[in-house]
Amino acid sequence: MLVQQILNSKASQEMFWVKPGDHVSKAAKIMSDNRIGTVIVSDDGTALTGILSERDIVRQIGKTGAGCLDDTVETLMTAKIITCTPSDGADTVLEMMTNGRFRHLPVMKDGTMIGLISIGDVVKARLSQLSMEKTALEGMIMGH
Repeated sequence: MLVQQILNSKASQEMFWVKPGDHVSKAAKIMSDNRIGTVIVSDDGTALTGILSERDIVRQIGKTGAGCLDDTVETLMTAKIITCTPSDGADTVLEMMTNGRFRHLPVMKDGTMIGLISIGDVVKARLSQLSMEKTALEGMIMGH
């Protein structure tokens, strides 16, 4: 299964983003309101500047207190972002996420972000694929 197939199977293709100069509190509100774990940091919604996760915010609150919510997103975001392409395989991106200990992966095509997949999206797609394979094998064994 390819990343493009995972993107196509998502219920929503919407990506939420904030600008580097926005306050962390704005990013936290977007995450809370939309029940998501990360926002993309971008000046225009397609050019990738960084990524900010709820983990990033919680870690900073633990270090410096709630005052960090008034900091700008660029002070907390991850700027060195690992990305994938639509033609990458599910197993490859799952390994990247597991080894890198992150849960969200921007999907890039020709230098533009076209989507965002989560580890949950990848696991769901793999489970679906395994279920279809199981059904096919059972059908072959039973002679159907």
